[in-house]
Amino acid sequence: MIGRLQGRLAGKAPPQVLIDVQGVGYEVDVPMSTFCALPALGEPVSLLTHFVVREDAQVLFGFLGGDEREAFRQLIKISGVGPRTALSLLSGLSVADLQAAVAQQDASRLVKVPGIGKKTAERLLLELKGKLGEALAAPSSTPSARGDIQQALLALGYNEREADAALKTLPADVSVSDGIKLALKALSR
Repeated sequence: MIGRLQGRLAGKAPPQVLIDVQGVGYEVDVPMSTFCALPALGEPVSLLTHFVVREDAQVLFGFLGGDEREAFRQLIKISGVGPRTALSLLSGLSVADLQAAVAQQDASRLVKVPGIGKKTAERLLLELKGKLGEALAAPSSTPSARGDIQQALLALGYNEREADAALKTLPADVSVSDGIKLALKALSR
């Protein structure tokens, strides 16, 4: 129903943001990856959304990228995984990490996310197998270059979420040395 919001960022209180769209304020729940990448208050913002209507509430979920929204939609199709759990998963893991965990059937990555136990992690791996693959294909630059850049950022003391956010800002064909410089520049803002 509501596929995208474009307006000004009027408020931020994790995990919720307030988007002012021509005088109408929309409360939108976002994963922490999106929250951390949002501009300052009063700045223009555009979010892809997913609208959930329940008996007791109507909730709007927002994402900066289509890959996050698609992963969210795949997650909520799984029995026993609601929007809050899906949001928690996308806050704790990047889409690329989720894809890698599913591809390698690595439940240990998923259980690190608060609220995800061993049984839920195993069910997620089983249900998502083959569903996150081609539609959300691997990152555009060479996996080894991105991995090297991420390892360099982690070695410099940045956490995984910060490193992943910086990786998203890099051009597709970036080299390791240029990627590290650009990522550090992005993280210093």
